[in-house]
Amino acid sequence: MKKTVPFFIALLLSALHSLAIVGYTQLWDKGNNFYLQKQYDSALVYYEQIAATKPRNPEIYYNLGNTYYRLNKIPNSILNYERALRFDPRYKDAQENLALARGRIANNIPYSKDIFFIQWWDSLTEAGKSTLWSIGALIPFCLIIIAMIIRRFNSASVAFLPGQLLGILWLVCISFLVLAYFSSVHNQQYDGAVVMFNDAPLMNPTLKGKPVTLVPEGTTVKVLDVKSNWAEVRLPDGRTGWLQMSVMEKI
Repeated sequence: MKKTVPFFIALLLSALHSLAIVGYTQLWDKGNNFYLQKQYDSALVYYEQIAATKPRNPEIYYNLGNTYYRLNKIPNSILNYERALRFDPRYKDAQENLALARGRIANNIPYSKDIFFIQWWDSLTEAGKSTLWSIGALIPFCLIIIAMIIRRFNSASVAFLPGQLLGILWLVCISFLVLAYFSSVHNQQYDGAVVMFNDAPLMNPTLKGKPVTLVPEGTTVKVLDVKSNWAEVRLPDGRTGWLQMSVMEKI
């Protein structure tokens, strides 16, 4: 009797998993069908349901971006294209459609590129690369263990496995671990946000007086600090200031 209990639990979990897959597929098909029929409001309902259960699926955010774009809700489309790119930074279709949506922003703030080594570092520590770098660190670590065992039990191999080789492998291993750590931090503490209201006032640090500028809806900003219901942000052109949290949606 005791042996049958784990069996039935495993069977139940398998059935629930299968139902979840079927439910996801049905929602996906219904959303796609409504989208193809240009019934975008109905498609949106199903896509949002999927996004609520599969928050790390770049394809669903891409579809949401397309749907909001068709509904002429440009800030929402930009937000979802950005979310798709958060989980898959090389999603070409999302990149192209994001550029298209940004072109619809009135008084669009031009984007200034970071210095080349900052771009290089950001590329290496993208949010989705933590697993890749962790695996990369595991490989030289395993080679180190193998080399140490060979050197320990086969003195003739010392000449073929010099200590410098172990040092290089340790350096590679530690470098990959550092990259994995920062990639994981970027994944957990993603600091992007999209302004959802037009002409949002960007204030100075005192939060008094006239706004520094008015930020158009659909602008992607980087959150630098948060105090109460205000956030210090960096605009695409490098300017900084404070925006109310209520006018933004985190990516």
